[in-house]
Amino acid sequence: MIASRFLKALSAAMLAMIVPVLTIAPVAAAPTPQAAIATRQAGYKKMGAAMKALNDQLKSDAPAKAVMLDAARTIAATAPEQPKLFPAGSGASAGVKTDALPSIWTDRATFDSKMRQLLTESAKLVTVVNGGDVAAIRAQAKATGATCAGCHRQFRADN
Repeated sequence: MIASRFLKALSAAMLAMIVPVLTIAPVAAAPTPQAAIATRQAGYKKMGAAMKALNDQLKSDAPAKAVMLDAARTIAATAPEQPKLFPAGSGASAGVKTDALPSIWTDRATFDSKMRQLLTESAKLVTVVNGGDVAAIRAQAKATGATCAGCHRQFRADN
């Protein structure tokens, strides 16, 4: 009987120690510089394709709101992930082809400001496209594109 109580207590104690270990979420490892570069390049290509789709619609005689909205949402959904993909060491020194200039890391405050501007403009783009006014969409697409171009001029080698 004493042995039975001891085993039950021991089992309960072991379970109490094991359950928290099993329920703690694993800490995600930071991406390697190579993975960060590949992911950010894919994100920017996705955003570029979406901007092209939007501008192609704006050039047509009858822009399709659904296509424009999908493009705007793609840009707005991808933009917040991009700033996270520039960790220290993910420039050209990583040994992977990248057009990211060293000024991203030496002038991080300005780079981060440009990225916040992209978030603002891309969110506005979704709102304006939802409104359906083609002239307003054109103006906001131009503003969003200018934000992209401004960052490219300052922080990207291949303009």
